[in-house]
Amino acid sequence: MENREVYSLVIAGVPRDLRLFEVKPGLRIAILNILGDVELVDACAQALAEKLADIPYDVILTAEAKSIPIAHELAKVTRKPYVVLRKEYKPYMGEALKAETLSITTGKPQHLFLDEKDIELLKGKRIVLLDDVISTGSTLQGIHLIADKAGGKVSAEAAILTEGDRAEWRQVIALGHLPIFYD
Repeated sequence: MENREVYSLVIAGVPRDLRLFEVKPGLRIAILNILGDVELVDACAQALAEKLADIPYDVILTAEAKSIPIAHELAKVTRKPYVVLRKEYKPYMGEALKAETLSITTGKPQHLFLDEKDIELLKGKRIVLLDDVISTGSTLQGIHLIADKAGGKVSAEAAILTEGDRAEWRQVIALGHLPIFYD
């Protein structure tokens, strides 16, 4: 493994060194991967629960895969259910709702699917949209589309981190912010 440059920060009291990854020539981003990082996930869930304490909501909605651990732990801490949007349709999902996104990390269009069984969990409910890192907003937009199609109302947008210089990220409840690195 080559020696990669890192961006150091403290998230919810937990220090981490995030590897920098080139997403296109001259543009690098710091990669947060919470999969398997129990200490960080636990701390972030507690900190996000505190930030969401005064916001009325019924359910947490996220997209697979890297944000599943934070959704699960936040659900445990807040005692709210969570729903995961899948990136691939499976026949058992029935008449799933669908939205398209473009991921900055893959650079390709992706789809989000809401299992038919989960539509009722969102219908008429107040929803917190949750992601690990909000970069371009494409995944967040896809999650919004699904929430709308399911008949839910978005109460808040939350993430462990936001990234980049978008003014609309100020409305996102986040624990920190990542810069974008230009060479």
